[in-house]
Amino acid sequence: MAVNNSDVVIAGGEHLSAHPLRAAILGEVHARPFTPIATPSRVLHFGFETAGVRAQADRAHFAALCKQRGLPPLLPSEKHHRVKIESATLRWEQHSEFTTYTWELPADPAALPFTPPAATLAAPMALVPPPGPLLVAVDLHLLSDAPSRTIPERLFDRASLAAAENSDGTALYATDFKPDSDGFVRILVADRKLGPERAGALVQRILEIETYRLLALLGLPEAQRLAPSIGRIEHRLGEVTDQMRQPGELSQNNNLLNELTALAAELEAGAAASLFRFGASRAYNEIVHLRLQTIGERKVGGLPTWSSFLARRMAPAMRTCLTTEERQANLSRKLARAANLLRTRVDVELEQQNQDLLKSMNARTRLQLRLQATVEGLSVAAISYYVVGLFSYLVKAAHDAGLIHFEPNFAIAAFVPIATLSIWWTVRRIRRRHIGGEA
Repeated sequence: MAVNNSDVVIAGGEHLSAHPLRAAILGEVHARPFTPIATPSRVLHFGFETAGVRAQADRAHFAALCKQRGLPPLLPSEKHHRVKIESATLRWEQHSEFTTYTWELPADPAALPFTPPAATLAAPMALVPPPGPLLVAVDLHLLSDAPSRTIPERLFDRASLAAAENSDGTALYATDFKPDSDGFVRILVADRKLGPERAGALVQRILEIETYRLLALLGLPEAQRLAPSIGRIEHRLGEVTDQMRQPGELSQNNNLLNELTALAAELEAGAAASLFRFGASRAYNEIVHLRLQTIGERKVGGLPTWSSFLARRMAPAMRTCLTTEERQANLSRKLARAANLLRTRVDVELEQQNQDLLKSMNARTRLQLRLQATVEGLSVAAISYYVVGLFSYLVKAAHDAGLIHFEPNFAIAAFVPIATLSIWWTVRRIRRRHIGGEA
């Protein structure tokens, strides 16, 4: 019997069949492990937007690279792969909407920070075609702490410099979050007795902070794009609700209702398009704060920590995204309420028109009944006239034949009320029967 690796064996050699997702859940904890890194090292980190089909193409290209160079193959289920290419180590990671390539390169212990420039070291990246638009480019230099070489104020722009020590002071990390002339954001990590394992964990967390920081800020342009449309809809909603306060004709109210529907559709289209982006920005922002909390920052001199710097520079952008999302939700509810009020007014006006129409129909029905009664009286008189005429022919013929010996005119005169009442009763009975059948 085939045994799944996630099955559980109990006494007697019996196997407990595992849930189909158990292996994936167990493996998720080890999906992106920390890897040791030696000091000194240069780390070039690239992040590309690979949503949709780009992710599949990127996986195929990277798998082809591994096969071409005889490297360990990329398994179909893997989202993290680490290979050695000559003196460099490449770590490939694929996420839901982006893919990262991280090159770990040996560094000269005597070299100054960020020398040689990152552009001269990034040649191995040409082995793989860019899988999508570039989002992140980081040049991280891990080197031993030396006061003569690792003073952050000499390496970065003092106006936007952020530096901190980790929780036990075994490392210092600093950056100004600005791209250099080659487009790389430079990050300095000074090793003060970290060790390879802790250095690898710290470097990976710092790279994740920078990666998720930029991904979180993708929501800001979306919020700025939507702001004019939301403002215009809010302004027009105020004008429409002011017009609703005034009495208007049915056609005018229908036009206002159509306009409210169009505004609601425009708003919902923007909200649907930005739903994923704002949700992703919130999630990425939370990851940034979690990574900073894990590192456990301590202040260095009078310099701001990464947490305080990002709180001052990044938090307003996140609040803008949150405010835009809240404005969309509130405006959607207001549009729905206004449309319901206007729809109620239109329904009331339609009901009033229907009542007026029913009244006019009732008046016409009564008129038809009167006309019918008049026609009924005339028809009784006409039918009675013809019946009496036929009767007169019979009586006169019988008198001439000697069958009757009284004056025919007396018989005809006596027959007139009898014929008239009989015909009237017959017509009335027929009409009542028809009316009863319709009821």
